[in-house]
Amino acid sequence: MSEHEGHSHAAGPTADASVRTAVPTDAPAVGVVQAAVWTQAYAGRVPDDVVAQFVAPSFAKAWRSSLEHPPEGVHRLLVARAGEQVVGFAAIGPSQDPDAGPARGEVTAIGVHPGGRRLGHGSRLLNACVDHLRGAGAEDVAIWVLADDEATRAFLVASGLGPDGAYRDRVVSPEGDTLREVRLVASLAPDDAEQEG
Repeated sequence: MSEHEGHSHAAGPTADASVRTAVPTDAPAVGVVQAAVWTQAYAGRVPDDVVAQFVAPSFAKAWRSSLEHPPEGVHRLLVARAGEQVVGFAAIGPSQDPDAGPARGEVTAIGVHPGGRRLGHGSRLLNACVDHLRGAGAEDVAIWVLADDEATRAFLVASGLGPDGAYRDRVVSPEGDTLREVRLVASLAPDDAEQEG
């Protein structure tokens, strides 16, 4: 293969796909992605007036604030990129669940823009989350997912997470509407990771 041929294979939507730790200037792009992801995920599940509040500037403002003044502990915002474009994000931190031990990490949010799905960005984000949490000493990881979001649950189960029987009803509107979420967990022990790989 010539050098020219090698370069021609690098073109396309997955060229230079990567994941890195977010910086404050990523906040607007993360806001755009989160607004698209949440609008798609919650439309029809929560009242329209709630969905109407899922706007990029509001999400961006919150992310910029947390990136400029990060909470203590193992909190990270990661971004998936196609070239220089942010196409996905994931946030991690220690689990806040009352039954969680001190060595449980949590993926508190993860999403890939609808226009960037099925290109490996979600898997790269999830793997980066696991690497960061394992490096910080976490022994297992949890993530909450809408009980009826079959596509996201299938992706997470295929990635090695599984339900542990825990669920919660999250209030999603001023009127008290709730949505059920289920918890998926996975061990971060090296032996388990080797078996998954």
